[in-house]
Amino acid sequence: MEGLEEAQAIYNQSFIECPAILDKHKGAAAICDAALEKAVALCVAGADVGAVCAQVDAFVEEEVTKVFSSKKSKKLERGISFPCCISVNEICGHFSPCPEDTLALKDGDLVKVEVGAHIDGFSGNAAHSLVVGGKAEGKKADVLLAAYNAFLAAQRQIRVGSLNQEVTQRIQAVCEAYGVEPLQGVLSHKMKKDLVDGNEVIINKETPEQRVEDWEFAPGDVVGLDVYVTSGEGLVREGDYRTTVYKRELDQQYNLKSKSARAFFSIVNQKYPTLPFSIRGFEDLTAAKVGVKECLNHDLLMGYPVLVDKPGEFVAQFKATIAVQPRSTAILCGAKALNTEGLKSDKSIKDEALKTLISSDLWKKEKEAKK
Repeated sequence: MEGLEEAQAIYNQSFIECPAILDKHKGAAAICDAALEKAVALCVAGADVGAVCAQVDAFVEEEVTKVFSSKKSKKLERGISFPCCISVNEICGHFSPCPEDTLALKDGDLVKVEVGAHIDGFSGNAAHSLVVGGKAEGKKADVLLAAYNAFLAAQRQIRVGSLNQEVTQRIQAVCEAYGVEPLQGVLSHKMKKDLVDGNEVIINKETPEQRVEDWEFAPGDVVGLDVYVTSGEGLVREGDYRTTVYKRELDQQYNLKSKSARAFFSIVNQKYPTLPFSIRGFEDLTAAKVGVKECLNHDLLMGYPVLVDKPGEFVAQFKATIAVQPRSTAILCGAKALNTEGLKSDKSIKDEALKTLISSDLWKKEKEAKK
């Protein structure tokens, strides 16, 4: 029992008690940012979404081998903490298609790119939105500008002593200025070792039916801030696309019957024991599809379905991994600026306090004057 309590205490440590945790987050974050830059550069007219996702995931898996490579550190687990997903226009997220389900990007597509890497289970996850060709107007431009400015406002609200609900309020205020909606059902999570979806969350849009408990940001928190905005009504549904992103359900055990399912599950336990992955990356895709079906039948995996808004609507996403330090807030990855040059919108933020917040620096505790 003592050993279990000791393991739990280590698991619950923050980077305040153990600074090496922040070093691992930063190492993963640097790779995540490099992967995001690579993905964005590849999102051009004619690009194959599945092929770009595969390239980016391969980049992450190669780059994580180059850091923490000392004799003591090289045995640390490392890899993808969230597979590359490239979701287009009304597709909200989790689109990481197999070759037979892929699509080609077109000029004018609003593209959301999400990636993630981890070192020893400590993740850096990020997402960015762009328009293929760089030009947009009307509701497409409105939703991009709203999402990005809401993202900036939310980052600046994350500080020691602030509440999660205050972040939600800032997102709502920006969206109202642009006449768009925060996507319902989206949560930003506190992150821990081997966990990108902790229990303490920020809700993207609060409704009478969807509320979360208040909590206060404290030194040592690492938050995956995820801001989603839509030109539609804010409601999403599961799309008619194959689910390819899954995560191991750690509290479930079952002896699988078929040989192909056991082989698939063995790879999952070896390469992706705790964090999300895409079956797109498996060498034997047919066996993986069979394996997934049997694993789902016995609750061994949790799926991340492809969510969509109505056709003709546009959804934008920005995500960053943020560390709350004792005297400042730091963005570990996901700080890539939106290129606004080709975006034409007749809407803007009028509220002076909100404009001041967005244009301010990230939170930094002022030094107390010496007496």
